[in-house]
Amino acid sequence: MTRKRRRLLALGVGLSLLGAATAMVLVAFNDNLVFFYSPSDLAAKAIGPERRIRIGGLVEQQSLERHADGRGVGFRVTDGKTDISVVYVGLLPDLFREGQGVVAEGRLRPDGVFAATSVLAKHDEKYMPPEVADALKKAGRWQEGAGPDGKTAPVPALK
Repeated sequence: MTRKRRRLLALGVGLSLLGAATAMVLVAFNDNLVFFYSPSDLAAKAIGPERRIRIGGLVEQQSLERHADGRGVGFRVTDGKTDISVVYVGLLPDLFREGQGVVAEGRLRPDGVFAATSVLAKHDEKYMPPEVADALKKAGRWQEGAGPDGKTAPVPALK
């Protein structure tokens, strides 16, 4: 084997190993990737039941129901156009309430109900997760300087 062929062989093996390493990183990244959807986006797309996703929007008024076991809850998340039922077993964040922004992570069941494994609520009167704010802006339900209910949000005083 000539010197030129050995270099080409080493280069080919090196590129093959680099390609294999890149493929493994991309597969691992794809397994940990969680997409964000608004209820309207979720209704428009076919999402498999095994796909872990996040949904966000506002907790619909008069939709919170506590299950008989005391740990489970059901509620509806809306973006103003579409809403989706969510079930969750666990403790809700202290700031969770109807009419407030929420992001839930979990899987969409075959019956169309979203089974959440975690629920995140906004942490103060002005904060809204960027994904939720963008979804509400697309739906025409969000105004700058206003809270999710359309009223002016109180601005904390600076000291």
